[in-house]
This record gives sequence, structure tokens and C-alpha cells, in this order.
Amino acid sequence: MIEIKTATEANTEVLALLGRITYIESHGHFIADKNDLTAYVNNAFSISKTRQEILNVKNFFYIIYVNQFPIGYAKLVLNAPNENVVSKNNCRLEKIYVLDEFIPLKVGQQFLAFIVEKAKELQLDTMWLSVYIKNNRAIRFYERNDFKNVGELNFLVNGTSYENIVFSKKI
Repeated sequence: MIEIKTATEANTEVLALLGRITYIESHGHFIADKNDLTAYVNNAFSISKTRQEILNVKNFFYIIYVNQFPIGYAKLVLNAPNENVVSKNNCRLEKIYVLDEFIPLKVGQQFLAFIVEKAKELQLDTMWLSVYIKNNRAIRFYERNDFKNVGELNFLVNGTSYENIVFSKKI
């Protein structure tokens, strides 16, 4: 059974661990210097940083479960500015990850639909996100879901810059 729940501070450790594992699974092979990867995940997915992000009122975290087991998470950031996104009443889908083992279950589509509905409930009109230019699986997923390429941004991993596509969608 699939269930999606809003995460709270009580979920900090689960979110930090899911973040660390799913980031390494989805992006680790793109990062040339494994020391950069380790430094990045140690910082970005630390318990203290994750707790700080959960407590920020502009951030909404969701955890997807299969048979009560947490298999992925998403982070939505309200009114996140980006020079390529015209709307000021927007949200950034900053993270949406599912553990590799569970990707064949095709839960990503259901998870994205849930998050879009949550954004609509918050009366937002645009959702945007960024995807690494070499992450073809993710690019195809967002294009299938009517996200349009509206620009680019650079994402830093321990000081190394990686070019990302900015996708946007009216919701």
C-alpha cells in the first residue's frame, strides 16, 4: 500500500538518511570527485541542517511509504525566486527522490501528482525545479509531465559547478 504523509520534525532522521542515500543513488555517478560527493552529502543531509530546513515555514516535506516503509521524499519551497520564473506566487520542487530499489514500482508519477495538488491547495500558480543536464531519466519524466525548459542555473557540489536545466509548469 502506498501512503504519502507530510513530514514533521519527528521525521528529521528519516529525511536526512533518505536524502543522503537517494542523492548518492541518483547523482553520485555524475560527481567526478567522490570527496566532493562525500563532503556535499555530509553537509546537505546532516541531521542539524535537515532539522533546520523542516522548521523553516517556507518548506514543506513529504515522505512516500510503501507498506509503511519510507521509500522517498520531496521538498517544496514556497515563493522561491528564480530569474527564469515570472510568477511570484510559485513554489520550487527542490527535491523529489525515490530509493532506486522502488523506482520500478512507478510511484514517482503518483508522488508528483500529490505534490502538485498540495501546491494547488496552497493557491500557488507555478511550480519550478532544476535538473542536471545529464540526468536524462529525470528530464524525460518532467517533460512527460508538461514541465517546460525555461532556462538554466548552476548547482554547486562542494564548490564544483554543475549545469542544470530549469523547468517550470503552470499549476
